[in-house]
Amino acid sequence: MSWPGFSTIANAWWLLLLVPLLVFYFLKLKRPRVEISSLVLWQAVVNDQRVNSPFQKFRRNILLWLQMAVLILLIVAAMQPFVPSTAEQANYQPVLIDCSASMAATDRVTGKTRLDLAKERVSDLVDRLNPDQRISLIAVHSSADRLTEFTGNRRILHDALAAISVRDVRSKLENAFRLTQALAKTVPVESSVLFSDGNIPGKVRFALPFRVNYQQLPAAGPNAGITAFNARLTSSQDWHVFLRVESSADFSGQIVLLQDGQRIGEQPFVLGIGESQRIVFRVTSELSTALEARLNPGNAQFDSLPADNVAWLDLPPARPLRVYASPHLDSYRRALAATPGVDLFPKPKQPAQRSVPYDLVISDKSIDAGLIAAVHFLVGVTPHDTESLVQPSSAITNFLDWDQTTPLLRHTQLLDVEIADADQPVAGVDVGDFEEAGYSVIASGTNGPLILRKRSSSRLAFHTLFHTSRSTLEFRVAFPVLVANLVQLTRQEASIGDIASVQTGILPAIKLNAGATYEINGPDDTLQKVVADEAGNVRGITASQVGRYRISTKAAEQRSVAANLLSSAESTLIPVSSIEFDEQTVTPASEVLTSDRPVWSIVTLLAFGLLLVEWWFFQRPRTLNPNGNIASKSP
Repeated sequence: MSWPGFSTIANAWWLLLLVPLLVFYFLKLKRPRVEISSLVLWQAVVNDQRVNSPFQKFRRNILLWLQMAVLILLIVAAMQPFVPSTAEQANYQPVLIDCSASMAATDRVTGKTRLDLAKERVSDLVDRLNPDQRISLIAVHSSADRLTEFTGNRRILHDALAAISVRDVRSKLENAFRLTQALAKTVPVESSVLFSDGNIPGKVRFALPFRVNYQQLPAAGPNAGITAFNARLTSSQDWHVFLRVESSADFSGQIVLLQDGQRIGEQPFVLGIGESQRIVFRVTSELSTALEARLNPGNAQFDSLPADNVAWLDLPPARPLRVYASPHLDSYRRALAATPGVDLFPKPKQPAQRSVPYDLVISDKSIDAGLIAAVHFLVGVTPHDTESLVQPSSAITNFLDWDQTTPLLRHTQLLDVEIADADQPVAGVDVGDFEEAGYSVIASGTNGPLILRKRSSSRLAFHTLFHTSRSTLEFRVAFPVLVANLVQLTRQEASIGDIASVQTGILPAIKLNAGATYEINGPDDTLQKVVADEAGNVRGITASQVGRYRISTKAAEQRSVAANLLSSAESTLIPVSSIEFDEQTVTPASEVLTSDRPVWSIVTLLAFGLLLVEWWFFQRPRTLNPNGNIASKSP
C-alpha cells in the first residue's frame, strides 16, 4: 500500500485557521434580553426547546463541524495531494523515445503504431506531472535529438511530443545515453525512462551512471521485409541480382522486380517465423539502369511495416576494372591477367600514365602511392607515418594471426607462409601504437604486424611490411585468393561489378563538381544544401526516410540516390530480452510506468459539496406545525 503524498506540504500551516474559527463560533454576539407581557403564546416553543435542547445543541454543532471540514479540505487541496505511483519518480527525468523504423509497425486491430502507443504513455506522464518534477524528451534513432529542456510546462512537452515522427533508420542507443549522461552533469539525474518496441541492439558499449526504466511496448502485427539488395556483374552486361526476404511470422507473397519502371520478373516466397529466403534475378544491361524491388503480401495478408516492402538499386554502366600493377611485379600481373573484367595497366611497350585515375594500384614503389585510385595495395612499402615504429630485420618470420572477416584476407590460409626481411617493431612498440597512427593491423607474425590497413576520406590503402617476392606467399594457394579478394574489394569500393543498395542514415560520398553548391530534395519534401569539397565529394547528406534523394543545382538535376531500410533488426520485429551495458543488464519493466496521480481536484470538489450542504442546513426555512412545535421545511 502506498500512502498519499503532498507536493506543497508547507501549506499545512493554514490549518491554524481552525483556531480563530472556533473562537469566533463560541464568542459570537448574544441576542438581547427582552421582557414581554405574556408567555402564553410561547409556551409551546419553550416546551419544545426543553424537550429537544440536546438536539438543538448538537444541531448548532453540526454547522461548526461542516465549516471545519470545508476549511480542512480546502487546506488539504492547497497542499496538492497525490497518490504515488508504483514506479520511482525523480525530480529530473530524461524520457527517451525510440523513433526508429520498427516503431512505425502497426497493430492489426487498432491500427496504432508503436510510436503512437509510446506517445500515449508519455502524454499520460506529462499530464500527471507534479509541480516539482521536470521532464526532458529525447528522440532516439540512429542518433539522438534533445527535443526539450528539463521542464514542467505541459504545453511545451505536448507540442514536442506531437512533433516526433518515425525515421526509417536503425536504432542506436549509445548516442542517446551519452546525451543523457551530458544532461546529468547539469542537473541531478538519478534515473531515465526508455520507451521502445525492443527492436534495439542487445549490447550497448556504455557504462550507465544512472538507472534505466525500460518500458517495452506491445508487439505489432506480422511483417515481412526486404533486408538485402545487391548485384554482381558476371560478364560485360549480365548482372546477378540478389535479394533477401525475412519475416516475423508465417508469411507468403512475391517479390516483383522492375527495371527502369518496367516489370521484368517476379518470384514467390514462403517464410516461417524468423526465417529468411534468398531470391536471385538475372538482369541484362550495358548502360546505367535503375532497379526497384517490391514485396507484395499474398492472400490479403496483413503487413505491419510498409517501409521495408520496397528497395532500389542503381546499376552503373558496365566497364572493366582499371588496375595499375608495377611492370616488374610479374606474379601479380599474371594473376590479374587471368581475372575477367580487368583492364591491366601499363600496357606492354607503353609508358605509364600517372595522371589517369585507376580503380586499383598495386606497387612496391612509395612514389606510386600518389596515383589516383580507390584502393592502393603497396607491397613492402612502410607508411611514412609509421617509419619510426619499425626497423628492418633479416629474421625469418611466419604468420600467426590474420583477420579472415576482412574482405582482403577472406578464405586465405597463411600459416605455411615463410617471410624473410620483414620489418619488425622497435622495442616498446605494440599494436596500439599503429592504431594511434590510424592503421589497423589485419595480419601479424611472430615478430609483429605484417599487413596494415588504413581508410581515408578518398581511398583505402593496404601496406605489407614485407615484399611478397621475399616470401613463399606467391607459391601458395592463398596468393590467387588474395588477388581475387583484392579485385572483388576494389569493385565494391569503386562501385563496379559488386553493387550494394544504399541504406538510410548518412549517404556515402558522391563525386560531383568541386566547390559547387547542391540542393538535396528528399522523399519527405525536406531540403538540404551542401557544398562539394575540393575533390568534388558531396558528404554528410542525411537520409532519414526511405526513397529517392534528388541532387540538383539551380540549373538542373545532377543525380539521384535511393535510400533503403534493409535492416534485419528492424524488419523481423523480434524484441531483445535485455540490454547489456558495460557493467549491468537492463530488462523490460514488469509493469507499465505510471506517474503520481494528483487528487487535489477531487478534494476541492468534496469541499465544495460540503459547503453546499452547510449552506442548505443553515438556510433551510422553519415553521410551526399544527401541534405548535417547530418543524423544518425543506426548500
